[in-house]
Amino acid sequence: MISYGKTDIGMIRSVNQDSIFFSDKRIGNLPNLYIVADGMGGHKAGDYASAHAVEWFVEYVKNCQYQNPITILKTGIAKINDMLLEQSAAHEELKGMGTTFVTAVLLPDKMYVANIGDSRLYVIGEEIKQITLDHSLVEELIRTGQLDRRKVRFHPEKNIITRALGTSNEAIPDFFEIKLKENEKVLLCSDGLTNMVEDDEIRDIVMQKAFVDKICDRLVERANYYGGKDNIGVVVVEQILNEV
Repeated sequence: MISYGKTDIGMIRSVNQDSIFFSDKRIGNLPNLYIVADGMGGHKAGDYASAHAVEWFVEYVKNCQYQNPITILKTGIAKINDMLLEQSAAHEELKGMGTTFVTAVLLPDKMYVANIGDSRLYVIGEEIKQITLDHSLVEELIRTGQLDRRKVRFHPEKNIITRALGTSNEAIPDFFEIKLKENEKVLLCSDGLTNMVEDDEIRDIVMQKAFVDKICDRLVERANYYGGKDNIGVVVVEQILNEV
């Protein structure tokens, strides 16, 4: 694998509450690890929530004795949720904080994904496929037939999420097991990208013949070109086939 990630404050916000992590090398018992988190809360609380969720999760994985990737992701998310709740209860300025969290582990024959909130993971090749399901009010409206998906980006309540780390005693992520095809790339991102750039344009940028760092730069540039109304966090992962 070869990956790169980038965060950007955008054109409007005064604080960057997006945090990322990407490693193509082994982290504990995982062969690699990729994360995007989008914090929420007061001026510094969202920044704290996303940055510490990523930092604590990576540290947990480094020291975790479990072997199964899903078990590692599941127990790690639960642990980080408890730690965020403890900090929120202990510090007045952190009360109400929370963060989305999407993470992935790629094996030779499959990928494991976990997410809570509305940060997304896409598999991108000839088509762009959203793997994760948003835990958001508008997604619930879509599922119940009350809202047309084509109208989501302009819905006034599109930023209301229904699940996040640090907001409830029980964090309930979704888990996915995906088989990747040859030449497909993986994109993890916050809604600062997806609220600004249409999926088809994201696909065109990701599938350009360019190094992953340049692809991340172009995704951020395009989100800012369309207004950059939120922080932007992206991680792009490209498969390197026939590794020796």
